Amino acid sequence: MELTEKFEDALSMAARLHGDQKRKGTDIPYLSHLMAVAAIVLENGGDENEAIAALLHDAVEDQGGAPVLVRIRERFGDDVADIVASCSDTDVTPKPPWRERKQAYIDTIARKSPSARLVSLADKLHNIHTIDRDYRRHGEALWKRFNAGKEEQLWYYRGLAKAFMARGDDPLARELDNAVRTLEKLCA
Repeated sequence: MELTEKFEDALSMAARLHGDQKRKGTDIPYLSHLMAVAAIVLENGGDENEAIAALLHDAVEDQGGAPVLVRIRERFGDDVADIVASCSDTDVTPKPPWRERKQAYIDTIARKSPSARLVSLADKLHNIHTIDRDYRRHGEALWKRFNAGKEEQLWYYRGLAKAFMARGDDPLARELDNAVRTLEKLCA
């Protein structure tokens, strides 16, 4: 598969939307996460639209809500916009309560399209690997980065892993499940 100017345009849009954003509690540019998610998608058989959605998967949630989704739809089409919408846990400000939002997201996994599942799995997988790495570096202090603490984060990732595993035998779902189990043991 060849990536076209459309992918380059999406990377540019992601850089503009998230340019000032950092990963929680770090000086790491947020764009690094978006590029990592796109890489996971591409390395696991994703197409260009799925990779573009990976680059833009947090744009609606973090950078402007429904109007940003309209821009994505106009620029990249319905397929990309539908994946991005499916990967967003809210498009309203202020955001609903954390636990309620996360439970609702877990509940949608069974209904996600294969493309949205791929992008969502890639996102959650990169997040859990980052949490694991940073927990090994910073210990319990890591959890102070998050609005919800250690128990809530572990609850969320365990729920995600179970929901993705219930969809069938998927190598990325198994990897997520294994990563969550490893982190749970490490934190025990």
